Amino acid sequence: MEQKYAIITGASGGMGVEITRAVAKAGYSVIMVCYRAEKAEAVRKRLLEEEGALSLEIMLADLSSMESVHAFVGKVAERGITVSLLMNNAATMETGLHLTSEGWERTVAVNYLAPYLLTRELLPLMRPGSRIVNMVSCTYVAGRLDYPSFFSRGRKGSFRRLSVYSNTKLALLLFTLRLADELQPQGITVNAADPGVVSTDMITMRRWFDPLTDLFFRPFIRTPKQGAATAVGLLLDEDVKSVTGKLYADCRQKALAAKYGDRTRQDRLWEKTERLLKRWLS
Repeated sequence: MEQKYAIITGASGGMGVEITRAVAKAGYSVIMVCYRAEKAEAVRKRLLEEEGALSLEIMLADLSSMESVHAFVGKVAERGITVSLLMNNAATMETGLHLTSEGWERTVAVNYLAPYLLTRELLPLMRPGSRIVNMVSCTYVAGRLDYPSFFSRGRKGSFRRLSVYSNTKLALLLFTLRLADELQPQGITVNAADPGVVSTDMITMRRWFDPLTDLFFRPFIRTPKQGAATAVGLLLDEDVKSVTGKLYADCRQKALAAKYGDRTRQDRLWEKTERLLKRWLS
């Protein structure tokens, strides 16, 4: 029997660990795409100690660099494997305006451009039945895409971390819907998972009012395992294996406002992204 491969970005983070655990326990060989080797190896060892024999492999990539993403795909392609599952989980929320060496705002690079490029370049390694899941966020509803400032600054006007983050999650959702239409004839599914508010380092704002926000919102904050559950279901559950182009939250399909299904809006983002990434796209 041919080995089934899954690629999970941000696999050493809170939700990434739980997604990696569940997918590996389901019998997949998991390629853990991580940034820091030492942290990734510690997570891999812990999962092996806790769960026993799992097929876990670490591959390093800097998702803020499209050159690094492209190089990663090249290494995977050289092995001639079939990618059964792709989980675009990695994300960041920058505290200020930080530009990458390629000129992108860093949140945009990690949260949107990297999953876009990674997914597009891995498609030749996928087959009918392969599943792609993109981790979005309920904050997409506050997103707004102003061009060209979205790619270079994250938003129009002054930098605001939550606004920029929301914009990247809106872009990822629109990409999910557009790609799902593109791939439906090939039998490859593409869906988005909203994990809710999850207890990770990303939500630590480090401001004077943090104790107050913690007091009021802690009852509503989910553990990484709880946050990962929706994505895990989309990756593994048999009853959603043919579902595509949908947003799921709380392990259930969520209705989207008509404006998100606007093909003109989706195409505009797609075309601009394709032009910006054309030097890396095969």
